[in-house]
Amino acid sequence: MFEAVSRRAVVGGAAATAVVVPFAVTFKGQTTGSPGAPATVSASLPTTSLGAYLQIDTSDQVTLAIGSTEMGQGIMTGMAQLVAEELMLSWSQIKVVHAPASTAKPNPYANPLFHAQVTGGSTSMRGWYLPMRQAAAIAGQTLLTAAAKLTPGGTWTFAPGGKVTNGLKTYLFSDLVATAANVPVPTSAPLATTSNFIGKRIARTDIPAKVDGSAVFGIDVQVTGMVFASVVHSPILGGTVATMPKTSNGALALVNLGNAVGVVATNTWSAMNIANGLASKVTWTPPASTATRDSASILAVGDALLTSTSATAYVYETTGSVDPAAVIPGSHAKIDATYHLPYLAHACMEVLNCTAVVTSTACEVWAPTQGQQFCIPTIQAITGLAPEAITVHTTYLGGGLGRKIDQDYIAQAVTIAKAVGKPVKLTWSRKQDFQNDKFRPCAAIRVQAGLDSVNNFTGMVYRNVSPSISVQRGGPQTGNPEDTGAVAGALALPYAIPNRRIEFVPNPADIPLGYWRSVGESYNTFAVESAIDELAKAAGVDPMAFRKAQLAGNARALGVLNAVDTLSGWSAGPAPKNNARGVAFLSGFGSYIALVAQISVNSTGQIQVNKMFCAIDCGLAVNPNLIEAQVQGGIAHGLSAALWGQVTFAAGAPNVVNFSNYRVLRLKEMPPVAITIVASTAAPGGVGETGVPCVAPALANAYAKLTNNRVRTLPFYPGATMSDG
Repeated sequence: MFEAVSRRAVVGGAAATAVVVPFAVTFKGQTTGSPGAPATVSASLPTTSLGAYLQIDTSDQVTLAIGSTEMGQGIMTGMAQLVAEELMLSWSQIKVVHAPASTAKPNPYANPLFHAQVTGGSTSMRGWYLPMRQAAAIAGQTLLTAAAKLTPGGTWTFAPGGKVTNGLKTYLFSDLVATAANVPVPTSAPLATTSNFIGKRIARTDIPAKVDGSAVFGIDVQVTGMVFASVVHSPILGGTVATMPKTSNGALALVNLGNAVGVVATNTWSAMNIANGLASKVTWTPPASTATRDSASILAVGDALLTSTSATAYVYETTGSVDPAAVIPGSHAKIDATYHLPYLAHACMEVLNCTAVVTSTACEVWAPTQGQQFCIPTIQAITGLAPEAITVHTTYLGGGLGRKIDQDYIAQAVTIAKAVGKPVKLTWSRKQDFQNDKFRPCAAIRVQAGLDSVNNFTGMVYRNVSPSISVQRGGPQTGNPEDTGAVAGALALPYAIPNRRIEFVPNPADIPLGYWRSVGESYNTFAVESAIDELAKAAGVDPMAFRKAQLAGNARALGVLNAVDTLSGWSAGPAPKNNARGVAFLSGFGSYIALVAQISVNSTGQIQVNKMFCAIDCGLAVNPNLIEAQVQGGIAHGLSAALWGQVTFAAGAPNVVNFSNYRVLRLKEMPPVAITIVASTAAPGGVGETGVPCVAPALANAYAKLTNNRVRTLPFYPGATMSDG
């Protein structure tokens, strides 16, 4: 952690060691906090600054504190590239750390798109691209002004390696810090026109530590004097503790957490084993809705609502003056298809964990969190402490996928630490992690659509029936539920559909929900892109050509389709013998992506994914390596979900217990992935979520072409286990 220096103190001090400007704050460095924990920046910073903070110190090290969480997507590296470009740094000069959780209003570390210190929705680069560059440019302009003050004359410009020069005299940044602290700070500065870092394949800043084991994830945190905890939850979702033992052999303490019992022991393994054995000794009060928390019942309700004329349907989009439902029946080619998608678990490699220290005057937490914005209010509610008495350190995440926005594991760690009066490291077991997830909603989707005699759309009626994340998390319970995320991927389709209506009907099922990678697009894209293929087949048109025809006025959409066409050889000739190709397209998260899956069927009759081809236009590509890695990871994630991903429920109890019955892609099953990044001058778009949604429809479209069997219900192979295949 850094010791903050107030703006007044720095500006007024002759011995200043740091420069402070409205968009780029610097402070003298003093590392404190837990040994081995990733450095963070003090929360006590000027609120006039914008989100990201820069420290330019007397050793010529530039440290950048970011509000976004590094969870494997490489955002620390991307942000560093923006700053290095503006200041013409050497790559070794820049260091990136997680900023602290802040309760300032406005939150200085809040993503400009979310207005909250939250990482998700592929928004980090989209939100920070210009603000980060502007912050660095203003810091740089301040240094140039300082140089001109020390040595008037000539034009001062940057030189490589953190230097400024006028051709006759050269200063290191460290030579200028004290002077820069006392010069007027500009409100704006020109951005760099170079391309030394932006657009380049720069090595990631976080990889060396992750390779040599020195990187600290939440599960690695060590605090002097800490004890260890795990939990056992009600086997029925939503159940609460009715009775529990006061003690258990080997436990230092048992803590009633309401919906769970916390077990404190001398090590994590003991805590997990005691918690596992405690399950039969705790009695639980089940929720009133237990009987309806059943997969068969939820499916039946969803299907009934798909066709109900009395259900409250929230219409999120209408185009055209004609009722779409009225024009479809007379269409030359038409479909009326229903698609089903299951609940899914997040299944992060790193289970939920949190380390907490609570005293009567302060609380300090180390957590792998995507939701810093919510941590301090969570802790306040438990401890009663003022915000300034609470410190939250963000560690690296062993996968986030949306699950680690939630606060349940943080609240538990703080509650246990408060109860026992010692530092506590809480780690959920894998079973508890799976069975007490915040699941991606299931969905039943009906698509009615038609084409005229020249294969142009006549209309589309789209109805999504799924549980509402927004309503479950306190959004409006009546009237418009304001859950556009439920139909994300179906709204504002770029296809030329003159008459369309997009509806959402909430399924009342109350299985706990969460934001899963690519959220609404993960299920709506399956329905939309499957329906597009089904329409093309009904019209006897090549599905790639059909998409291009319906996107004729959209240059970026055509760009990715043309690129993936060339990359996959789609139009050049048929797929290899016994293979078939399927295509899917998405405009979402500020990007455009097209995916082709090339598959065959193996000797057991199951899909063999032989190759994936992807073209993505994500606007300006800040680091192509990061983009390719995220797309590859998204495809792997999408393959696991499409082929095997499923959570079912019986009387409120989920069926999953571990990866043993939640099948995921094995290393040997990962197909080669060819990726084309389409050159673009548009603002940076999202990448982390974008690679997932097209996978399932591309597979389904290829499978239908290969076998003449249309799969409309995911996963392809329900009930699969890791022993299969």
